[in-house]
Amino acid sequence: MTEQIPFDNQATDNFLEKADSLGLDNARLVEMLKTMLRIRLFEEKANELYALGKVHGTMHLSAGQEATAVGTGFAVRKGDYLINHHRGHGHFIASGADLEKMMAEFLGKDTGYCRGRGGSMHIADVTSNNLGANGIVGGSLQLAVGVGLAAKMRKEDRIVLTLFGDGASNEGIFHESLNMAKIYDLPILYICENNQYGMSASVNRVSARTPFKYRAEAYNIPGYYVDGNDVLAVYEFAKRGAEHARGGQGPFFIEFATYRYFGHSKSDRNLYRSKEEIDSWRTHRDPIIRFEGNLKDAGVIAGEEAKVMEQEVVKEIDAAVKFAEESPEPDVATLEDFVYA
Repeated sequence: MTEQIPFDNQATDNFLEKADSLGLDNARLVEMLKTMLRIRLFEEKANELYALGKVHGTMHLSAGQEATAVGTGFAVRKGDYLINHHRGHGHFIASGADLEKMMAEFLGKDTGYCRGRGGSMHIADVTSNNLGANGIVGGSLQLAVGVGLAAKMRKEDRIVLTLFGDGASNEGIFHESLNMAKIYDLPILYICENNQYGMSASVNRVSARTPFKYRAEAYNIPGYYVDGNDVLAVYEFAKRGAEHARGGQGPFFIEFATYRYFGHSKSDRNLYRSKEEIDSWRTHRDPIIRFEGNLKDAGVIAGEEAKVMEQEVVKEIDAAVKFAEESPEPDVATLEDFVYA
């Protein structure tokens, strides 16, 4: 693991006071928890279906990173552009994705978002400005510049939320993208999800200096290093970044420190880290357990409310699986449909 570096967000003893200062009422806080549960349980179900041979190809699961998805997803507006990465299921769900269409896409069915062509890694929904993901490390970064430039030229009241991991921060396109985005002051919110490992390499073994906010500052872009497992901190900085970009002040960069519980992909045997390390993050820093505890301590939820909420989410996901399994396979006659040249 990378050495402990102080976060830019300040810890607070008064949870409700912090939430109120961010404009989050109790109903919104509960919805944030429910969305985090929705992401976790969706991915766990997808993992089960993969083991049964119902999900083809590979998957990159984000369990453990739910706070970054929900905090950023709730901080931006409907209609803002989302350019996702290969570990982006949570971000799509946090943006309001239809679980039935999403599960159908996982199973390669014709009723999926991409008519079964995208699968786990390439889900897109252009109608909602979710411009999709790709399997290229850092592949979202150059696209964000093009979309951001188009939004600025059209004078749209939209920003571009672009997501990438710590591994992408060591790619040349990272520097080219940030440099051009600042030259033209494009409305881009750069979100780096540092889950401590770029595939199988620990971030501190392959990065000469961390946190990555220093690289953003080198291009005269505001940069912050934030606890990515604290959903209120994520929301606070993502909201600040969205307002900065939307206000015509140019790009904004946030690195969220978080952790993934599963391997890099389904072919990852997790030989580069210990079970003790994974268990430590699950036990002491899990974003859902942490947020649920905050809500209980503050009196926002009580008793079995969280359990009831979880049961409701399980029913949603079971319904999505039923829809997907009963959906038709794509017709081979449509093989060449939706191909662009």
